[in-house]
Amino acid sequence: MSTHVEVVPSRSRVDPAAAEEFLGLFHAENPGAGPVRPRVEEVRAQIERYGTYAHTEAELTFGARAAWRNSSRCIGRLYWRSLRVRDRRHVIAAEQVAAEAFAHLREATNRGRVRPTLTVFAPGTPERPGPRIWNEQLIRYAGYRRPDGTVIGDPRQADFTDTVRELGWPGGPGTRFDVLPLVVQSPGDRPRLFEPPAGAVLEVPLSHPHYEWFADLELRWHAVPAISDMCLEIGGICYPAAPFNGWYMGTEIGARNLADVDRYDLLPAVAERLGLDVGRERSLWRDRVLVELNIAVLHSFDAAGVTIADHHTESRRFLTHLAREERAGRITPADWTWIVPPISGAATPVFHRYYHTADLRPN
Repeated sequence: MSTHVEVVPSRSRVDPAAAEEFLGLFHAENPGAGPVRPRVEEVRAQIERYGTYAHTEAELTFGARAAWRNSSRCIGRLYWRSLRVRDRRHVIAAEQVAAEAFAHLREATNRGRVRPTLTVFAPGTPERPGPRIWNEQLIRYAGYRRPDGTVIGDPRQADFTDTVRELGWPGGPGTRFDVLPLVVQSPGDRPRLFEPPAGAVLEVPLSHPHYEWFADLELRWHAVPAISDMCLEIGGICYPAAPFNGWYMGTEIGARNLADVDRYDLLPAVAERLGLDVGRERSLWRDRVLVELNIAVLHSFDAAGVTIADHHTESRRFLTHLAREERAGRITPADWTWIVPPISGAATPVFHRYYHTADLRPN
């Protein structure tokens, strides 16, 4: 079903060269779209008259998928062609953006069989910015500051939690895993808060296949990692609200979110339960705890029937993606520091090579 996208008159222009470069890429990879020249002339006329132009649905879908393909920090790009794109360019009002963002979560969660999904809201134009989602991800846990300077919950979100409290959020129950409200700002309006409705957020309680006491830690994590504060740039047009998700790689949770000292910092507590010698670095207690945390994450997601990848499998998939792109005559930009997993890096094949660092568009 086609969606009407209004083109707003403007005094300044999208860069015609960026638009033409993208259209050339689209038509080169989609021969069925026909010759590129008539479309380039049409877009140049729109830019000349309005300062911007509107992507067709086919261009938008391809642009979003190519943006994932070009995302240098993502190891999970093998399935970029299967990205599901939800065209919501007609949506600008905050309450509608929030409703569609929560619909995105429900559809992407897919009862645990997580589907890579991207929802595109109204673009920015030279005369009017598009809507904006303030949250870095659609789902994040609050970080409540205590008088002694410690934080209950996720310290990474402490500043954002302060912000939403100032905007009127009363706070959640006060646990370590209170889901933050969504903050959405429409053009010309103040930011507004929206609590996730029932059923929008799937969470996985964490347990360990060998240690019954692990469940007593009362840990959990959400099923869908949906980035929501980045501009999707396609052919010179910025879509400032374009939440995107793949699925989790276990180490993102077990080796970073739960383990980093500036996040949940769980290594000492788990080491104590395991009876490890934390007084000597040579005991490698941190390494042992990281492995057990990651075993717990993978075990728990599997037990809950929720899609998750381990870092060894995902590393091999990335090299498969790399080989496919090379055969297609394309380079694969990759940031080594993000592609190599945060544990057992040298045991994965992505460790032992260098990558292109080009900043490609769309992105």
